[in-house]
Amino acid sequence: MIPFLDLQSINAQYRSELIDACTRVIDSGWYIGGNELNQFEQAFSAYCGVEYCIGVANGLDALILTLRAWLELGRLQPGDEVIVPANTYIASILAISANGLKPILVEPDEHSFNLSTENARAVITKKTRVILPVHLYGQLADMPSIMALAHEFGLLVLEDAAQAHGASVGGKKAGSWGDAAGFSFYPGKNLGALGDAGAITTNDPELAQTLRALRNYGSHEKYKNLFKGVNSRLDEIQAAMLCVKLQHLEQETQRRRVIADIYFENISNPTVQLPLVANVEQHVWHLFVIRSQQRVDLQKHLAAQGIQTLIHYPIPPHQQQAYQEWNCSYPITEAMHQEVLSLPMGPTLSEDDALRVAAAVNGFRVA
Repeated sequence: MIPFLDLQSINAQYRSELIDACTRVIDSGWYIGGNELNQFEQAFSAYCGVEYCIGVANGLDALILTLRAWLELGRLQPGDEVIVPANTYIASILAISANGLKPILVEPDEHSFNLSTENARAVITKKTRVILPVHLYGQLADMPSIMALAHEFGLLVLEDAAQAHGASVGGKKAGSWGDAAGFSFYPGKNLGALGDAGAITTNDPELAQTLRALRNYGSHEKYKNLFKGVNSRLDEIQAAMLCVKLQHLEQETQRRRVIADIYFENISNPTVQLPLVANVEQHVWHLFVIRSQQRVDLQKHLAAQGIQTLIHYPIPPHQQQAYQEWNCSYPITEAMHQEVLSLPMGPTLSEDDALRVAAAVNGFRVA
């Protein structure tokens, strides 16, 4: 069996480093808000090319708390509109509705799967306050044009960079384009913790200060609470794990690109649509997603060949029961969700296994 993602082999590469880091935390006697968190926040902000990194409990909280902070700072008001691609994972939209803001879904670019600037422009109203581009599957959205649009209308930009650690355009990384960015370090991400974890990056000192309070019960100083905050802290163990794995992220990204190149060079089945890459540095291959109108049969064919695949994502947010009050249709998004299939991808996938996957895809025939 070729697994979709082999987390055991990924983390086994750094086993001794991870154990040393864990031991260091255990022996320190300090488990929340200590030196390991400070070191990771400094290292990740430097990696992204920003001034501030605020560690939180998970990627969803990273988005929720950023929007919440803008509300607390008076930069947003309840009911304001947030533009977001319709084909994103539901977390991007949950963060908006959790803050009493209004998600405005737009169809993505059909080629990149990312936010279409043209479609975003078409839905801007007097109530629009934020654009939330999602760097889906590891490819940076068209941030130069998105930022130009935001500046034209005086909008805030919150990047959902949960799948795009290290993706860049012109040397400028995900997390450094918008007014803020939310990252997830869920174990399966390119930079994955050994549990839930997340972070926000920004160059805004007032936002950073507000976020540090909000994640800690709204407290900037012990027993003094500025806000009605939450408990969403990146703990010392996970921060230590992330410090170790951040050192290896670039080499893992290069390995992912090698696997992607093998797929591009060897998959030739005319019934399969390969992903479009605008720029090689723009993509870090969190996922390698193909499209097929015969997805069900293709997935069964690959499973019979001992190849595990996943679907990201089978149901678009606007068709989920959680948002059953929405009565809308997004044909481009719906077609994507019916056709996408994610092939095995990861830094420990062998070249031979990647070639096996490509051969199996080529061996699929439409009944």
